Amino acid sequence: MGDMDGPAYPVSSVDRALQLLGMLRETPEIRLSDAARRLGVANSTAHRLLAMLVHHGFVAQDPATKVYRAGSALLNIGLAAVQALDIRSVAHPFLVEIAEVTGETSHLAQLEGARVRYIDAVESQKALRVASRVGMTLPAHCTSVGKILLAELDTAALRTLLPTLDLPAETEHSITDRSELEAQLEIARQRGFAVNAGESEDGVSSVATAVRNARGVAVAAISCAAPAARLPERRMKALAEVLLDAAARLGARLTA
Repeated sequence: MGDMDGPAYPVSSVDRALQLLGMLRETPEIRLSDAARRLGVANSTAHRLLAMLVHHGFVAQDPATKVYRAGSALLNIGLAAVQALDIRSVAHPFLVEIAEVTGETSHLAQLEGARVRYIDAVESQKALRVASRVGMTLPAHCTSVGKILLAELDTAALRTLLPTLDLPAETEHSITDRSELEAQLEIARQRGFAVNAGESEDGVSSVATAVRNARGVAVAAISCAAPAARLPERRMKALAEVLLDAAARLGARLTA
């Protein structure tokens, strides 16, 4: 067992690279000599570590002064985190509204590669309800939120994300054929919402629509989920109208 200060078997180069990034939290600029001194290594070793961070965009070097600053990749990670926090704070009242109007559980989710992550939820007040999935990730093609966000991709991008014809299943109702998924995504594009009938969890159905920012880019999806017995196809269409209205008003509140 290691002590409480870190893992039992740290990888020294990774540990040193992270220490360098930590230095940027304390000061906006790092000099090579300062980095070497802080790490207790030779200048050549510190230079190799910084060069690798520059290569991946985490650090940028000023060509004139030779000092190192935070790079675009590091800034983008920070901005992504801030934006995720921002959309949750802006979207939460809308999730509350959706749950109150429909009586069912509402979710906010974002696409992460070929999976979808649930980042906020408001549970139904009914005894039999769909539980919050906040923090969970699921294959995007098995969920309504994932499908409506996959529908934003063109065919080439979708096939890059899902390179094989066979897709993994979560339940016996999951779509396992990419061609079938593509057909469903086309329907979702035309009507503006996607559905999930027991494809991510047995006995659970949902409907979802995309949330677009001021530039018209889909940045998230909102959904309404319920036990399948309470969500026949005719009700899915009614809930989709609620979601489409909420998504339009929510999108108007987003600045980026």
